Amino acid sequence: MLLKIYPENPAPRHIEMVLEGLKQGHVFVFPTDTVYGLGCDLYNTKAFDRLEQIKGGKKTKKTFSIIVSDISMLSEFTKPIDNSIFRMLKRNIPGPFTFILEANSSVPKLFQSKKRTIGVRIPDNPFMLHVVQALGHPLVTTSIHNEDKIIDYTTDPELIHEQYEHIVDGVVDGGFSHNIPSTVIDCTGGHPEIIREGLGLLKE
Repeated sequence: MLLKIYPENPAPRHIEMVLEGLKQGHVFVFPTDTVYGLGCDLYNTKAFDRLEQIKGGKKTKKTFSIIVSDISMLSEFTKPIDNSIFRMLKRNIPGPFTFILEANSSVPKLFQSKKRTIGVRIPDNPFMLHVVQALGHPLVTTSIHNEDKIIDYTTDPELIHEQYEHIVDGVVDGGFSHNIPSTVIDCTGGHPEIIREGLGLLKE
């Protein structure tokens, strides 16, 4: 399925279609404010395992992040956030960033690993924020590209659909994407540290 949406003004029926699919355990390719990503319901174990296999098999869960709708949802999966980090987050969300934060005790169980940190995204993409808000909890996500290389088809939703139509349950077409991933910021040391330069320009 290739679902054409309007990212800035998404139709409620399109949100509902993706929402129902997520609840049924579907895996989607979807747009963000950077590159296209793969994702599913964080709490659907079978979907998460399937996402893991699509991305490259066992022991890859450390590469996954979560998409949340706001800081309130973020705080359900992290340890208490320092005031300076909190203010920095507020200045930069939603936006093209992945924030690495200290995970609370629920995360290792969800990721079936000893994961002590969690990558969190609040993308500047109204469609995705509406979907996550309607779902009521995060999506687990990973970019469709390799970390070191973004090839042409990963920016074109129709070409993405050709590549993934037999692997995932749907591709959400939000138009051509950027070919630059999110800026990754490590917030676990008390002061934000950029560990990957990407599309986002951090306001400290």
